[in-house]
Amino acid sequence: MFKHVMQGITVVIALAAISGPAFGLSDAYKDNIYNLPELKPFDSVLKVKVGDPAPDFTLPAISGEKISLSQYKGKKNVVLSFVPAAWTPVCSDQWPGYNLAKSYFDENDAILLGITVDNLPTLYAWTNQMGKLWFPVLSDFWPHGSVADIYGVLRTSGVTERALFVIDKEGIIRYAHVADINKRPELGALVMEMKKIKKK
Repeated sequence: MFKHVMQGITVVIALAAISGPAFGLSDAYKDNIYNLPELKPFDSVLKVKVGDPAPDFTLPAISGEKISLSQYKGKKNVVLSFVPAAWTPVCSDQWPGYNLAKSYFDENDAILLGITVDNLPTLYAWTNQMGKLWFPVLSDFWPHGSVADIYGVLRTSGVTERALFVIDKEGIIRYAHVADINKRPELGALVMEMKKIKKK
């Protein structure tokens, strides 16, 4: 019991260390970030829930591949990270943070799929400026926001909520969280949810 408590404390401390602003961003990159006014925190209704089979999809990635959720079935746990828009402050901070937390995904046999409604050229330029990301970045541009809509995280403005879904190897949703769009989701909670799946 004590060992598990100490492991939990270690994870929280380590995550706190990487929960600040993203590191190493050049001034030129920062100058290209579009500063949004504060937005309505939530603007959609989830269409899926914990325990549901995750709706399958196929989307183009900036690598040139087509990525399907089903290709990971039986192989990897999957974390879907929907973010509203490229070149915006919180999104530009959130995804580089997952680079620093890659070991937690590896330990829990999980792959991360980053999804936005931006087109591929925009995502390519943004992620190149952000620095290499270890996970696939997917475009839900056309039909516009169709995957976000299936999950119930497409906002009326046409961007997505800031949402996370954890899907187990059987393709079942084990965690669904829509965060305040103005704030980065707490990484520690996501890691704990991945750990729960690994124990099953």
